[in-house]
Amino acid sequence: MSRSESEAPVELLKESTSDTRIADIASRVGESVRVTGWVSHARSSGQIAFIELRDGSGYIQVVAEKTKLSEDSQEALAQTTVESSLIVSGMVSEHPKKKGVYELQAAEVQLVQKSVDYPLGQKGHGPDFLLENRHLWLRSKKQWSIQRIRNTIIYATYDFFRSLGFIKIDSPIITSTACEGTTTLFSMPYHDLGTAYLSQSGQLYLEAAVMAHGRVFDFGPVFRAEKSKTRKHLCEFWMMDAEMAYCTHEQNMQLQEELISYIVGQVLEKNRDDLVIMERDISKLEKVKAPFIRLTHRECVELLRQHGSAMKEDDDLGAPDEEILAKLYDVPVFIERWPRHIKAFYMKTAADDPSVVLSADLMAPEGYGELIGGSQREDDYETLLHRMEEEKIPVEEFQWYLDLRKYGSVPHSGFGFGLERLVSWIAGAEHVRETIPFPRMLYRFRP
Repeated sequence: MSRSESEAPVELLKESTSDTRIADIASRVGESVRVTGWVSHARSSGQIAFIELRDGSGYIQVVAEKTKLSEDSQEALAQTTVESSLIVSGMVSEHPKKKGVYELQAAEVQLVQKSVDYPLGQKGHGPDFLLENRHLWLRSKKQWSIQRIRNTIIYATYDFFRSLGFIKIDSPIITSTACEGTTTLFSMPYHDLGTAYLSQSGQLYLEAAVMAHGRVFDFGPVFRAEKSKTRKHLCEFWMMDAEMAYCTHEQNMQLQEELISYIVGQVLEKNRDDLVIMERDISKLEKVKAPFIRLTHRECVELLRQHGSAMKEDDDLGAPDEEILAKLYDVPVFIERWPRHIKAFYMKTAADDPSVVLSADLMAPEGYGELIGGSQREDDYETLLHRMEEEKIPVEEFQWYLDLRKYGSVPHSGFGFGLERLVSWIAGAEHVRETIPFPRMLYRFRP
C-alpha cells in the first residue's frame, strides 16, 4: 500500500533533519555525515577536487579524491559547477594547517541540479547589474553575512525589549495622514473614503498603546517617498519604534544606549565570522559600550565650528558635519535639546528653555550618520494643540492623538531606529541598499 500524500511531507522532514548543518560540523569530527547545499566555488587539482559548499548555516570545503569515489559520484563531480546543488556524504576532519577549520572528505557526491551559465562570476560587477540580479547576489559571501547580521540585530531587539516587559504592538501600515505633516508619502485611493498613505512611522499609534500597556514597541516596514538617491536612503525600510510611559528624556537616552550596546554585543558574540567576511574592524565595535557621548545641539554647533563647519545655531546637521563628528569620536554620540522649530510638533519643550525640545539624535561613529531619533513627548493637551495650530497640523485628523492628552495623560518618551542604517553601521556595509534583501529605491522596485 503506497504512502498517502499527506504523509509525504512528514517523511521528507524526518529525512532532511538527519542531515548535518555546516554550523554544527565541529562536533562531528571523525564521524560520517551527510551535508546538503550549493557550490560557492570549485576547483580541481589532478585527481583531487576542492568544493566550497554552502548550506545556509555556513561554508565548508569538500575534498573529493576521485579515485575513492564510485563512478556515479565521479560523474556528479565532473558536472559540478558554481551554484549547482549537491548532497555530499563523507568524514569530517580538521584542516591540516588551519586550527578550528574543518573539511569534509567526500565518500559520495550526488548532483541535485547542475547550474548552467550562472551570471555572477568571480569578476567584479557594477551595482546596476548586481541589483538587477539581487535574487542571485544574495548568495554571495558578503551579502550572506549582512543578512545574518541583520537577523541577529532583529532577534536581539526583541530579546532586549522582552526582558524589560515590553509588548509588541503592530501599528497600521495604511494611515489617513502623515505622522509628521510631511507630504513625501506614497498615496493611494482607499475605497470610497478618499486618499490613504503608506505609513512613515508607527510612533503615534504606539503612544495610544502605551497608555494601555506602559511599555510597547513595534517593528515593521515603513515608507518614504522623497526623491533622494543618497547611499543612506531607501523608499521602503524596516523601523523599530518604542514608547514608554512615565519615562523622562534622560531615561529615554539611557534605554537607547543600553539597547545599542546590547545589540552590538550580540553581533560580536554570534556573528564574528560574518564580521571577518565583511572585513569589519571589530575593535571599533568593541568600543561601543554605554554610556555614550552627549552634546547639546548648541555645544555641537560650537564644536563643529571649531573644526571648520559653517553650521548655524538653528541648523540641522549636514553630511560634512557628520563626517567631522565621526573623526572626533569613535563611539555613538547623542545630540540633544534641539531647536524647537526644526523638530516635530509632538516633542516636549524644555521647561528651562522654550526654544529647545527634549529630543536626542544618536549619531553613529565612522560617518554612518543618525541611528536613532527620540524625544520626550508633549503630554499637555493645550500645549500640544497650540503647537499643532502653530505648525498648521490638521487638528481634525489628529484629534484621536490629542485625546490621549485628555484621559490620564502622563509623561512619556520614545525613540525609533531604522534597521537598515543600524545594519549598515554594524556590518560596515558600503551602501544601505545592501542591508535589505530586496531594496526599493527612487529608480528601482524590481526584482
